[in-house]
Amino acid sequence: MTLPPGASGARRVVGGDINEAYSVRLANGQEAFVKTRADAAPGEYAAEAAGLRWLAEAGALRTPRVLDVDERYLALEWIATAPRSRLGRAGAQELGAGLAATHLAGAPCFGLGAVAPASGGPQTPAPARFGSLRLPNDPTGEWPEFYAERRLRPLALLARERGALPAAALAAVERVCERLAALCGPPEPPARVHGDLWSGNVIADARGRPWLIDPCAYGGHREVDLAMLRLFGAPSELLFAAYEQRAPLAEGWRERVELYQLLPLLVHALLFGGSYVHAAARVARRYGG
Repeated sequence: MTLPPGASGARRVVGGDINEAYSVRLANGQEAFVKTRADAAPGEYAAEAAGLRWLAEAGALRTPRVLDVDERYLALEWIATAPRSRLGRAGAQELGAGLAATHLAGAPCFGLGAVAPASGGPQTPAPARFGSLRLPNDPTGEWPEFYAERRLRPLALLARERGALPAAALAAVERVCERLAALCGPPEPPARVHGDLWSGNVIADARGRPWLIDPCAYGGHREVDLAMLRLFGAPSELLFAAYEQRAPLAEGWRERVELYQLLPLLVHALLFGGSYVHAAARVARRYGG
């Protein structure tokens, strides 16, 4: 493991499937959560740190403060969590209203602008990372183009290369991409999205307040975050009611929930196979016509 200089008292803690995670005491005496991995990609932790800061800048939801970042580790403010990190009624409502405000804070484009990596070199948008998968974040002018060219088609290409999906399912994904202009609903400006918002990336602190962690942040469509929450265990329906009160969704949003769940289903089909393959194929057939 690689820890910040002067760190001591490292204790292994739960921190996801990919990184090693530790509670440590930094050189200045502050307790920190540190994630580290020997094969972390250049700029990976810097991108996550930037995403945490960008979401926090909306002023609506908490994210852990970045204490130190390096190519080999990311050190974050330690958050004392509630038992089982579960949100109560007030926390779920705060999450819904805060998520709406974060989305409405907006983004300059669909995707990410170019940034210089910490190690130098050309300026390029940091890729989106879902487990071991990397997807492009190069900006596009419209959301349907971004969803097709930066999310669904790259995933279908990976699935074809790895034999992860049957040919009929891949053909259905392609048909979905061709139809997205008609499927995505009324045009909306880019939202400031978390990008990987399942229930495990929302924690409750000791006072029951919500915090966002492990973002894959970019300028996207706000319904993507909500669809993922619905797929992977939203804390409460109160969350969605609070969201709608603050930022009502466009007409027809219920018909688009599975359209935006196709993204995480394809990711999980690639990473885990099994039932996710069948679920992704079913959703692709539904929208592929």
